[in-house]
Amino acid sequence: MRISIPISAFVAAIVGFGSTLAIIVAAADAVGATQVQTASWVTAICLAMAFETAWLSWRTRMPVISAWSTPGAALIAASSGFTINEAVGAFLVTGVLLVLTGLIKPLTQLISRIPASVASGMLAGIVVTFAINAAKAVPTDPWLILPLIGAFFLVRLYNPALSVLVVLVGGGLAAFLTGRVGTLPVPELSTLTLIAPEFTLTATIGLALPLYLVTMASQNLSGLAVLRAAGYNPEPGPLIGVTGLLSVLSAPFGASTTNLAAISAAICTGPDVHPDMKERWKTGPFYALAYLVFAAFGASLVAVFAVLPPSLIVLVAGLGLVSSLANALAIALKDDHHRMAATIAFVVTASGLTLLGVGSAFWGLVAGLVVLVLENFKKG
Repeated sequence: MRISIPISAFVAAIVGFGSTLAIIVAAADAVGATQVQTASWVTAICLAMAFETAWLSWRTRMPVISAWSTPGAALIAASSGFTINEAVGAFLVTGVLLVLTGLIKPLTQLISRIPASVASGMLAGIVVTFAINAAKAVPTDPWLILPLIGAFFLVRLYNPALSVLVVLVGGGLAAFLTGRVGTLPVPELSTLTLIAPEFTLTATIGLALPLYLVTMASQNLSGLAVLRAAGYNPEPGPLIGVTGLLSVLSAPFGASTTNLAAISAAICTGPDVHPDMKERWKTGPFYALAYLVFAAFGASLVAVFAVLPPSLIVLVAGLGLVSSLANALAIALKDDHHRMAATIAFVVTASGLTLLGVGSAFWGLVAGLVVLVLENFKKG
């Protein structure tokens, strides 16, 4: 055991949690969740991540790190017209699809055959709104927002992983010192709240299916790639199946989908953790311990977010997705032959189009695939 093992695990947990919690809060607001339901959402998803990370790391002797789907949360936050009950129903459907994907190997292969350019175009269309809203936050409170944007890009020069966390902590402190924060909540332990699911066709097609595709294409496949790049050879089915099962179990308490991590996993899988790759799996239990702490105080953390300036929350969410946007655009436009299809997927998704009660992410993916099929037909 080296001190680098728990340090890497705790850094990965703090960065992953602190830099994207604002997106989870925004997702909960979009589906009309109360503060109690949002706290339950955060608590349940942290518990799911803790259990699946500890179990998978111990069982496989690999640093299998899980996370919530940040692009998935952005998808939920960008949606409209869904209730928290419909969202829970969609989370259950997504979890079942992930379990089936883990059990049925051809499903994983089928998802991996969706062109990365088109899937990335859809993902870019989902997250671009948050980046734009971050820019729009500047005139609402320039004396708070502009220095934070400067700090973000300055810190990124030296440590990209901590840049959003610096903005959140620094912005929260600045807001408190300048009287922009409401009454701070009294610390309290979290509780879980059962939320009855409601299954509708529009929520299944417009929320569950895009959430499943985004989770698989941008999270699970990336997470597997990180493990393989570190020299491991995981069997995809059990990993995806376990995260899907925990997603099913946590969904009735409001939790959205969990999946394999990419960025957090990269922090826990490199040689800096331990020179012997057979020892790096031990980051999993420490990472899980950190998320058990987050789960215990999820209610207090959500309450703190509730009293912070809305402009700060919008800024943190936007900056937290800038890297995802840049990466998605780079992949979407990389292949000349897929560029038009990816662009159409991006435009339709970013438009916020709702047709037949189904949201724009689904139609963006469909539009991109149709354009790609037409272009391939012409070449054939």
